[in-house]
Amino acid sequence: MSTYVPTPSTIHRQWHVIDAGEQVLGRIATAAATLLQGKHKPQYAPFLDTGDFVIVTNAAGVKLTGAKEEKKLYRHHSGYQGGLREERAKILRRRMPERMVEEAVRGMLPKNKLGKAMYRKLKVYAGPTHPHAAQQPTILEVLT
Repeated sequence: MSTYVPTPSTIHRQWHVIDAGEQVLGRIATAAATLLQGKHKPQYAPFLDTGDFVIVTNAAGVKLTGAKEEKKLYRHHSGYQGGLREERAKILRRRMPERMVEEAVRGMLPKNKLGKAMYRKLKVYAGPTHPHAAQQPTILEVLT
């Protein structure tokens, strides 16, 4: 008996909406990463992108536990010498609230070309509205 391998024609992608308002960041990120990788599907294959599209709304209202709001640092480098930039979560939330969710989910995906393809299926919005109504996304409840 041969091993079943899903082909691109047999992979059906769905759209899911996660409301991040008043939810813990890590819980939202793990749910989104699982959906993006396709681990919730019976035809999951670790070497193929079998995941779905994920829309995260209300990213500005996501919660951080403990003292992370004051102490957590987000770092990025410009590529030049001495180009390391650090920013606290409190300031990043004011400036770009979507970035907090994006970075949390990106850290949970594979660090290769496959992970980048999965990450492109993530759509994050600071407010409650999104422009993907035509895709008929299903609302997903994240357990707290």
